[in-house]
Amino acid sequence: MLQQTRVDAVIPYYERWVRRFPSLRSLAAASERDVLTLWEGLGYYARARNLRRAARRILRDFDGKLPSDLDALHSLPGIGRYTAGAIASIAFDLDAAALDGNIRRVLARVFNIGARADSAAGWQKLWQLAELNLPKGNAGDYNQALMDLGATVCLPRRPRCPACPVRELCKARRLGTIDRRPLLRAKKPTPRYSLLAAVVTRNGRVLLAKRAAGGLLRGMWEFPNVRFGAPAESAGGAGSTFRTALERAYGLRVRLDGSLCVIQHAYTHFRVSVDAHRCKLLTAAPGPHVHWVKIAELPRYPMGKVDRQIALRLASASAGSGWR
Repeated sequence: MLQQTRVDAVIPYYERWVRRFPSLRSLAAASERDVLTLWEGLGYYARARNLRRAARRILRDFDGKLPSDLDALHSLPGIGRYTAGAIASIAFDLDAAALDGNIRRVLARVFNIGARADSAAGWQKLWQLAELNLPKGNAGDYNQALMDLGATVCLPRRPRCPACPVRELCKARRLGTIDRRPLLRAKKPTPRYSLLAAVVTRNGRVLLAKRAAGGLLRGMWEFPNVRFGAPAESAGGAGSTFRTALERAYGLRVRLDGSLCVIQHAYTHFRVSVDAHRCKLLTAAPGPHVHWVKIAELPRYPMGKVDRQIALRLASASAGSGWR
């Protein structure tokens, strides 16, 4: 859960997770929908799917016990080199190095690494440093100390150098290159997209589509939608195109009945503006890629943050105005 996510955001999810899945066996037996619903809002949903897949692998191949061998850990779904090293050193007291974003930043500054940290050569150099400086017999404490040092003192911006216990060893501090370490590739401008989503209701139910097996948020549920290139393109100007695209993608012929809400959201690599429109279905039956779901049961369907906000607005509008 801590991969790509702050500790304060993870804690409530972790507590709910271990209450719901207190053992590997309970996680392995859970449905993907249950797992994704519990993870909803934490993002990077492949992590949740990998946890479930790993639990099943452990039951099948390791007699239900998490392996302590570094290579065996690395073979499990979702466990890369860093996570394997962290588990091996912290949980099993093995002499295994770890290299997460925080440790990378500490090492890049202490040793003033000029190679780009997100390049293959830079990454290899940092791993070598992590392994060379690993204190035998204390790898778990050492790895955790470096993680905490990066998280609380050696910050990406405004590092607290006077409070740093290794400030006298830090070459970047001595050479004045702190702000340039680690050296990373310049970020590209963030793309922005505009989407129109169809909120089609009938008799207390709404149409949802399940996302395809590949791509972002795969396996999650969403309101049928169409993406446009330019941001903030209104339904008034794109209505005809929207209706045509909906019919082509979902087999839906609709009439637009006004905007329900507009949701803005930033993903890791792009931003979206989603204009959710109330729609009246003009065909007797929807296409095969959409399903009728009771509005009252929407919390049981795992969604990304944008679709969850639309679902909440829909539930509120339905309860407050009797709109069905």
